[in-house]
Amino acid sequence: MKDRACFVTVGVAAAILSACGGGGSGGGGVVSLPTGSSGHHHGSGSGQIQHVVLMIQENRTLNNLFAGFPGAVTSKTGYELVAQGTGYTKKKIKLTAVNLTDHGNVTHLYKAFLQGYNNGDMDGFNLIKYVVSGKPEGKAPYQYVKPSQIVPYRDIAAQWGLADEMFQTQGSDSFTAHQDLIRGGTFIDSTESMIDPPTTSAVWGCDSAPGAKTTLITTALKVEPTAGPFPCSNKFPDYGSNGYQTLRDLLDAKSISWKYYTPVWKNNTPSALWNAFDVIAPVRYGPEWTDGHIAEPETTIFSDISSGSLPKMSWVIPNSANSDHPGYAAKDTGPSWVAQVVNAIGQSSYWNSTVVIVVWDDWGGFYDPVAPPLPRDNQGGPGFRVPMLVISPYVPAGQGSQGGYVSHTVYGFGSIVRFIEDNWSLGRLGTTDSTSASMGDMLNVAQSPRPFQQIPSSFSKSYYLHQKPSELPVDDE
Repeated sequence: MKDRACFVTVGVAAAILSACGGGGSGGGGVVSLPTGSSGHHHGSGSGQIQHVVLMIQENRTLNNLFAGFPGAVTSKTGYELVAQGTGYTKKKIKLTAVNLTDHGNVTHLYKAFLQGYNNGDMDGFNLIKYVVSGKPEGKAPYQYVKPSQIVPYRDIAAQWGLADEMFQTQGSDSFTAHQDLIRGGTFIDSTESMIDPPTTSAVWGCDSAPGAKTTLITTALKVEPTAGPFPCSNKFPDYGSNGYQTLRDLLDAKSISWKYYTPVWKNNTPSALWNAFDVIAPVRYGPEWTDGHIAEPETTIFSDISSGSLPKMSWVIPNSANSDHPGYAAKDTGPSWVAQVVNAIGQSSYWNSTVVIVVWDDWGGFYDPVAPPLPRDNQGGPGFRVPMLVISPYVPAGQGSQGGYVSHTVYGFGSIVRFIEDNWSLGRLGTTDSTSASMGDMLNVAQSPRPFQQIPSSFSKSYYLHQKPSELPVDDE
């Protein structure tokens, strides 16, 4: 691979890692989140974990879903900037409790991230502007979801694992986030990474309309709107040197089975935006696009579990109505969707050899009180906190009343990529996987497997098996 951008963040104890040292498979390393673990857990490479299921939900900060959760660092108040004279003064604001189905879709692009972040003061969210109207969003980002609306998520966190220091790779939106969850970064050469969505709102990837462009951010943190290549990896500058590899390349090289469970493809719907592998030319134009690796619809995972054909590695993309994306659902079906997949695994022969990771892809424009770790890196990150749930018989029992364990280790999406690599000795992609702390420290494979307890939910597996594709218009913010 060609030399990479150098991404610098901070360690668990605020110790800056040495910049651009090795760790990648050729070329410079990528310094981001810490490599250390909390010590007493043993999560990777043990042979106990034979199946990893990564469920990707949409557009929520940790605080937006888990405000008030015992043991997690959250708040039900925030800070805004109020005009005073020729400047602004910082003022406390109470967060509003809302339904999961609230239709307030707020801006979550890189410029909005910088405004909310406000050099680490985390008080500029009210000054973020709506994309269409250009008006300040005011109190809209200052909200959290009522716990009664997301009972399955709270139940999972109460029994299994919740990470309250998982930071999105970039302060951006779903396009780059979904790339980060298959490869740990979006750099296309040594000085430029993709950020924010492509110019097309119908399809993100090789199937985009001719002339579509990506937006770039340089290692000097200069944003170059629409200056990037067509959003298909065979158009990227380092494509010829295998410079945009993903976990798929590492898994295939070791003959580790994988599937990407996703809704049936249809242009101009989220199904055509959230399929990260549409960006990956060898997948899109190779046999894996149609031979079952890209598994449609996403509910195919239920039959694969029941038939004993679950692959070693699974990504699970929801129907947009079940994604938790603001404005995409009339019912609070996202939490039950996650619960039903978890229940299917927990009640199967796969339970004792599986870890289910549930992560939300980006911050969705919502307030969070915890600033990302310093120093800032040079690809527009790290972004704000997003929730991560970990369900496995090897999650250690914590201090929660039902055995829930809250991890305070600093993670990024590279932490998930690193765990997957370590679990099957795949080697490194050389992105943020090289320097992130593996989320494997949320597991203790030396312990006796914990028995599964069914997660109650409002909607049954049958509901999802008979649910029609939502075919909602895309999120263009």
